[in-house]
Amino acid sequence: MRKQIVAGNWKMNCTIEEGQKLTSEVVQLVQDEVQNEAEVIFVPPFIHLISLNERLPFKDQVLIGAQNCHQNESGAFTGEISASMIKSCGGSHVIIGHSERREYFGESDALLAEKVNTVLKNELTPIFCCGERLESREINTQEAVVGEQVRNALFHLTPEEISKVVIAYEPVWAIGTGKTASAEQAQEMHAFIRQAIAEKYSTDVADSISILYGGSVKPENAKEIFSKPDVDGGLIGGASLKSRDFVDIVKAFD
Repeated sequence: MRKQIVAGNWKMNCTIEEGQKLTSEVVQLVQDEVQNEAEVIFVPPFIHLISLNERLPFKDQVLIGAQNCHQNESGAFTGEISASMIKSCGGSHVIIGHSERREYFGESDALLAEKVNTVLKNELTPIFCCGERLESREINTQEAVVGEQVRNALFHLTPEEISKVVIAYEPVWAIGTGKTASAEQAQEMHAFIRQAIAEKYSTDVADSISILYGGSVKPENAKEIFSKPDVDGGLIGGASLKSRDFVDIVKAFD
């Protein structure tokens, strides 16, 4: 049975006080209202990790992660954060390869493969992001683009290692734009990713990996998207900054 997951990527938002308030609100609403067993993951800026970790009363379902980490274990890398630092703060997950990291910081597939290795070595869970730009979708090369991203960054892993990875499909044209891939488009790409993994490894390995959809998920469309057989949850951006919206997305699994 694959894990159902709703992860909230705060991006570069929230002061300490704002983050504490948001976390407390979400935790209370999850305790009071959520009937399912989906994992809820807060993914805030690094400064929040310790504060959030202290505010999670039931860490079997509500977890915290980081938005990035460096590929090296330690060293003279001013401004960077290591996987072991994230783990020491109580983090369990790390987003790797978000489209904003690829675009603004030039992160290549080869670099992301190194980061995935480091995250796994530190017994954390990578949330590996992949997705096509609008121009690729318009000329129907989205599967070629996403397939290459997945192969280049993940297919060096052993079956045991890749089984520990969460994949997030985020069409770049739908991130923060208000545009959302249809539930059918999301299902098609998730099924394609799962089939690619099955061909490289096995059906059992492919069926064990949670694949999330990201890209303007809202309470209004979450249930339809999450109902698709190969969609195991969402990586949520803007809606994760509103406690009511975020928890209503989690409740889409009820």
